[in-house]
Amino acid sequence: MLRGHLFPPTFSNGGRAPAICPFSHTKPVLNSAMLSTSGKNRPALRTAARCLVAFSLGAARLLDAQPAAQAKIIGRWDITMQGDNESFPSWLEVHLSGNRTLVGQFVGRTGSARPISKVEWADGAMRFSIPTQWDMGNENFQIEGKLDGDKLAGAMSDAQGKKFTWTAVRAPSLRRAAKPTWGAPVALFNGKDLSNWTLTGKNQWTVAGGILGNPKPGSNLVSKQAFTDFKLHAEFRVPKGGNSGLYLRGRYEVQIEDSRGMEPGSLHLGGVYGFIAPNEDAARAPGEWQTYVITLVGRLVTVVLNGKTVISRQEIPGITGGALDSDEGAPGPIMVQGDHTSVEFRKLVITPIK
Repeated sequence: MLRGHLFPPTFSNGGRAPAICPFSHTKPVLNSAMLSTSGKNRPALRTAARCLVAFSLGAARLLDAQPAAQAKIIGRWDITMQGDNESFPSWLEVHLSGNRTLVGQFVGRTGSARPISKVEWADGAMRFSIPTQWDMGNENFQIEGKLDGDKLAGAMSDAQGKKFTWTAVRAPSLRRAAKPTWGAPVALFNGKDLSNWTLTGKNQWTVAGGILGNPKPGSNLVSKQAFTDFKLHAEFRVPKGGNSGLYLRGRYEVQIEDSRGMEPGSLHLGGVYGFIAPNEDAARAPGEWQTYVITLVGRLVTVVLNGKTVISRQEIPGITGGALDSDEGAPGPIMVQGDHTSVEFRKLVITPIK
């Protein structure tokens, strides 16, 4: 609320007017004594005039802030992009910076969450621009959309100038009312074959000596079974420079990478890609077996890497690049990334909620 004492005017000689301007609540009041032009009343008149200016400026700022602060676009949105012959998931978050600027972050088909420096918003329509990341092409992404009830729809131009249309719904909170009760463990990798998995492309996966691996990049692996909340136990190893990942519910990538000795970050081993960094570097050397124990309940994730809790009950805001879909409220599979480099697994066991 605007109050007179918030705007004490400064005089040209460096002094200040009385601490409290002659306001009545939020409205400045000039009485007849102040309006008198006699010499003894001129200081009071100057004080009142400065208070009027300060009040007007403050009120103008408040009115200017209202459209942004009341923007119905604020929040998280699950997006489906549609091209001529393809569709893929994306994600958007918009929030208020200060009292009148909308900012946010965007996740596209690939890469990590991209910061949005400003989201323009007027008359139920929004637009923003973001630079390229891992994309082919050099043009900025141009995204615009319009609110229709509690849904969004719009268009996007990507780094190559390719056009897409899109629709979006509000992302669910995924808050759980009760603590999970765990069921029986399920072996996703049975040590013998790929019978529990489907492929997304050309298969390079083999099983030999109880080890699942892809000698060269190829298809991702997607579990045939879908899950809501669970604990996932994975034992894996990557070569020097190796890069893979485990997608929880097919939407949230926990990174697998040769990153021993690097500064902990969300793009390195132990991180939720682009969103949550591990609190320490718990990685082992390339070629050594490593262990993940990952617990996902709603949006809250705990990651234990090689016996160290590097993420503890942190919220995953939205999908990561490469997700299978953006339907965050639905159960989803476990996806093993196989299209980057080779990677090996000797254990993939999931304990779902009852």
